Amino acid sequence: MLKLNNIEVTYLNVIRVLHGVSLEVPDGSIVALLGANGAGKSTTLKAISGLLRTEEGEITDGSIEWNGERIDRKRAEEIGKLGLVQVLEGRRVFAHLTAEENLRVGAYHRTDGKAVKRDLEMVYDYFPRLKTLRHNTAGYLSGGEQQMLVIGRAMMSAATLMMLDEPSLGLAPLMVEEIYNIISRFSSEHRTSVLLVEQNVRIALGIAAYGYVMENGRIVLDGTTDFLTNNEDVKEFYMGLSAMGTKKSYREVKHYKRRKRWL
Repeated sequence: MLKLNNIEVTYLNVIRVLHGVSLEVPDGSIVALLGANGAGKSTTLKAISGLLRTEEGEITDGSIEWNGERIDRKRAEEIGKLGLVQVLEGRRVFAHLTAEENLRVGAYHRTDGKAVKRDLEMVYDYFPRLKTLRHNTAGYLSGGEQQMLVIGRAMMSAATLMMLDEPSLGLAPLMVEEIYNIISRFSSEHRTSVLLVEQNVRIALGIAAYGYVMENGRIVLDGTTDFLTNNEDVKEFYMGLSAMGTKKSYREVKHYKRRKRWL
């Protein structure tokens, strides 16, 4: 469904952030994009959604295809209408609107009122807490409630690909588990593809079918969930576990095997 072919991204015509990134997101699957802070994960999502232009960035090489059609030259609003929606990092709610008004914003381009009303109830079914809070001002919701709200708003867009940027950031473990369970259910029940950016490798690989590890603007490793979960380098560098099962900090890691094609 989605293919990135050796894309290169440059900011301000000077700073190259992505160096030949290639990845795929098959129809109806959850794919994780993993890596440390600053690896280029969020930039990859913005390249797909067309939001780079708002930050003086541009795709300077390669291509992005959606169902066989190139979209890397399209505007963000055109890409959104094709069924791709990005949930930005940091719980970007419309703080002065109510929770339900925020959800309805996600369906602004839809013309079938009955379908919108049905999907609103669907979101409340996935997030019962939002129904209780539907008349509350979004800016006064807790961090976890705001995260539910932005994901629910993406659901309201009737997207076929949801791109989630660090949905676990700053949330308590129980809230993270609840939100990830809902993401997994929604993807399975509605055949919605998900491209998930995360630093929390364990939780991301718990719901993804395939994953890519990014480092310094390059994909350095990729494979199935089982492969990445059992890979000693991933366990040591990103999960903090050595082969003996002892915890290890990033500073203690002296070696990390990158994909040969980048050597």
